[in-house]
Order: sequence, then C-alpha cells, then structure tokens
Amino acid sequence: MFSELNLLGVLFSPFAAMMLAAWLMTVPLIMLGNRTGLSRTVWHPALFNLAIYVIVLSLTVLSIGAGS
Repeated sequence: MFSELNLLGVLFSPFAAMMLAAWLMTVPLIMLGNRTGLSRTVWHPALFNLAIYVIVLSLTVLSIGAGS
C-alpha cells in the first residue's frame, strides 16, 4: 500500500510523485520523437505526446505497485 509523502509538513499523494517521475521520463522521449521526425508522421502530435505520457505513467504505477 502506498503512503503519503511528507514534504516540509505538507502531505502529498504518492501518485503526484509518480506523475512527476513519468513526466521527467516522457520529456526525453518527446524530444527524441521530434528529432527523428516522428512527430511529423502522426496525425495529432499533442495527442500523441499525451498518449506517450499516459503509457509511461501507467508503466510507472504498475512497476512501483508490483514492487510493494
């Protein structure tokens, strides 16, 4: 079970930390997609980036949840 994170007396949901970690992992993937030209081949690049973020976030939650 996940417990709250205490940051200077403020309690945060562990999901907030996972969202931040997933965003930090997604940014290099988006940059890689832009450099390789992948963003020009998809229909809606912003929607594609959101889908990549959701996939990385779900993998992060599943991997942390499976470890506990």
